[in-house]
Amino acid sequence: MTSSFEFPTYSARLSDAERDEALRVLRDGVAMGRLSHDTFVHRMELALTARRSDELAVLTADLPTEGKVARALFGTVEAVSGFTVRLRRAWRAERLPKLLLPHPGTGHPLTIGRDPACGLRLNHETVSRVHAELSRQGGMWVLRDLGSTNGTTVNGRRVIGAAVVREGDQIEFGRMAFLLSTP
Repeated sequence: MTSSFEFPTYSARLSDAERDEALRVLRDGVAMGRLSHDTFVHRMELALTARRSDELAVLTADLPTEGKVARALFGTVEAVSGFTVRLRRAWRAERLPKLLLPHPGTGHPLTIGRDPACGLRLNHETVSRVHAELSRQGGMWVLRDLGSTNGTTVNGRRVIGAAVVREGDQIEFGRMAFLLSTP
């Protein structure tokens, strides 16, 4: 005696890796100019709500996907380029003029800029009149950009508002770069 029960079969749930891969292909498609912004946003919403692999396949069917060789090549180029950026930054850091942090007991912030009233006057066209402020807060040094035109950076990253700095950091006011050090 055999019984013939049939059970409904459900497709396997999408994995995060499958969804991430589809989103990557969509991002690459818009970056290469193969998708408009509106199409990208619409397809991205569909990819995030998709339940099956075939739904994702439809969303990326008209877009080229990179093979493993191309992905490995781009990864290698990215790694080499990142290395050269770090090497250039390290080489440049050795030649930067040093900016000594003020003695912590002064109690008032050090203003930096072109204005003669600033505690540290930098006479350069890319430095704003009152560019930045360096102060001691809670045992840490805090560098605050004061709305300068050409910006303030710490280790290559632009300061939005304020950033904690320490000895060895590379800071730039406009195009004037320094290496922070202690006396």
